[in-house]
Amino acid sequence: MRTTLLDIRKMKAAGRRIPMLTAYDYAAAKIADRAGVPLLLVGDSLGMVMQGHETTLPVSLDDMVRHAAAVVRGSENAMVIADLPFLTYADTASAVAAARRLMQEAKVQAVKLEGGRHVADTVRHLVQHGVPVMAHLGFTPQSQHTLGLRVQAKEAACAKRLIEDALALEAAGAFALVLELVPAQLAAEVTKRLRIATIGIGAGAGCDGQVQVWHDLLGLFETSPRHAKRYAEIGAAMEAAIRAYADDIGDGLFPTDAQSSQMDADELAKALA
Repeated sequence: MRTTLLDIRKMKAAGRRIPMLTAYDYAAAKIADRAGVPLLLVGDSLGMVMQGHETTLPVSLDDMVRHAAAVVRGSENAMVIADLPFLTYADTASAVAAARRLMQEAKVQAVKLEGGRHVADTVRHLVQHGVPVMAHLGFTPQSQHTLGLRVQAKEAACAKRLIEDALALEAAGAFALVLELVPAQLAAEVTKRLRIATIGIGAGAGCDGQVQVWHDLLGLFETSPRHAKRYAEIGAAMEAAIRAYADDIGDGLFPTDAQSSQMDADELAKALA
């Protein structure tokens, strides 16, 4: 059975840390689900790590539906949450249409959107119509050109505004809140003030949970952001395996009889006659 909103509330109440991980395809979802990760985020970060863009902005709703559907098919126990892409929730009608596609076509269990009080009415409308919504404050990648790629809310006025935004999103019905690239002390204070779970990324250890990007956690690229911890060097292992394969081809060491099928010599002779 998949993780539910009630499960998340219980984890928050019990002080159990909540792991969340991005996933973008069927294989990744199966691996993460077997590992027991309760929340899988199909992030619009796929624009960078899967498509090679510099930002998340080029990601389309079609992209999100396609990747989210694969993650849902690959998982059985995790709640799958999908990002609403750039400008697909600029108004309530657009947000409803985007959420409808993600929930009906991709079959995700929740959506995530970025922004503070200015999106609270959209959050409220979606929740009232049965769409679980995860909110996102701090550094919001879809606003990268406005905010800059840096830690947010380090000054008192900005920190106060973030706290007010968090409370407004909770009041609007968001079931959880991602805090990205905000000072650890501020994230801890926000977490204390909210009844809903906070999920940090580059926001210190005081949040109720953490989210990391699949590629950063596994070391698939040569470098990772400062806030990421590389738990393995899978990229280097993959490169070594592929190089060994290519070398075996060049040296005539692959395939061998073990990877080949045979036919009866008489049948071959008849075919060639």
